[in-house]
Amino acid sequence: MTTAAPSPAPSPSSESPALHWQTELFATRRRPGEHPGRGWDAPVYAGIDDQLEDSRSRLSRVSARTAYQEVLHGRAVIVDIRPQFQRERDGVVDASLAPLQVERNHLEWRFDPRHEARLPIAAFDLRVIVMCEEGYTSSLAADALVRLGVYRATDVVGGFAAWAAAGLPVAPA
Repeated sequence: MTTAAPSPAPSPSSESPALHWQTELFATRRRPGEHPGRGWDAPVYAGIDDQLEDSRSRLSRVSARTAYQEVLHGRAVIVDIRPQFQRERDGVVDASLAPLQVERNHLEWRFDPRHEARLPIAAFDLRVIVMCEEGYTSSLAADALVRLGVYRATDVVGGFAAWAAAGLPVAPA
């Protein structure tokens, strides 16, 4: 019994109607200087730790106590980006400090002064102190705000865990 040899797989550079154009866009190797558009020259990181280090290089991160002082004296707004389940589990910054709860996936839209979904307080010179659970996601988030032009944005070293450990005001969610 004879069987037909399998047909070779199409190469990424061949024209194939089944290949989605975006897949083709990023699967095709190009020479330096040859790119399809905006974003092609974005930095590529050697892992998340490298990306985190790059993000933090643009921030003047603050301790939980410093964040508390800035918020207490009206010099900053604290923004908790933790998901609801973490706030329910661990508590929140006490309401007397007027913390904002903006989950991570909404942050840029709420603080970009140019966007229609912005909060009324959104401004390029607003001091925004971002807080997550342990101070990792908040660094990436604060850097995203800096890149949007909210140049005084930063985050809390150690996040909400450091805030609570320092004995700063917390409340149940």
